[in-house]
Amino acid sequence: MTAKYRLLALDMDGTLLNDEQLITPKTVEWIRKAVDAGVHVCFSTGRALRSAMPYAEQLGLETPMITVNGSEVWRAPHELYRRSLMDPQLIKRLYTLAQEYGVWHWAYSTEMVHNRTNWDGNVEGREWLKFGYSSEDAEIRHKLLMELQNMGGLEITNSTPINLEINPLGINKASGIREVCGLLGVKMSEVIAVGDSLNDIAAITEAGLGVAMGNAQDAVKEAADAVTASNNEDGIAEVIQKYILGS
Repeated sequence: MTAKYRLLALDMDGTLLNDEQLITPKTVEWIRKAVDAGVHVCFSTGRALRSAMPYAEQLGLETPMITVNGSEVWRAPHELYRRSLMDPQLIKRLYTLAQEYGVWHWAYSTEMVHNRTNWDGNVEGREWLKFGYSSEDAEIRHKLLMELQNMGGLEITNSTPINLEINPLGINKASGIREVCGLLGVKMSEVIAVGDSLNDIAAITEAGLGVAMGNAQDAVKEAADAVTASNNEDGIAEVIQKYILGS
């Protein structure tokens, strides 16, 4: 009997990683059991490749990866399949908004992460993948969200309740997983996608089984087919036990 699910797409922060940014021994053990059973395990993360790779190496994964919320899809670690860039003029507009609202901002280029402490103004000379804002002030976040929605052409999500993340419209973790499925010969109905934040909702709703972490934002739990234990309680190990290797 072949497994019903052939691809496990995992968000990292708040999902695969506990609050200390570690993959626990129990979760490592169950991921390795899934891999040994022939299941593809791939990261589906807002992180850039360089900050995801140490964890892929820890798990011994050589599968495709989805990074920067889907702006990059890797055929294998370090082997780029597709990259979706943001217009430098858009980056300038997003940066200006950050100044107007006085909020913390960051942006991913292909070379590094830029933020208020190292922003050098060299926008045209770089390839941009993602822009983000962070503010504890819910009213400011809402005003920013309205401005971003009015601009149009943007994929707006979050990776924590106090931030906003911006990618090109139509570029998200679901679009990345669809491409990975094409590379691996897997159907979306054979995918389990797991996450905790708004940048996971597209993947959770389009996958064969969408699972929210116990610590997930309420909107993610509402979108999911199932809710597992939290990231500090080996929620991923539970998903593998229950839905992949369960009898």
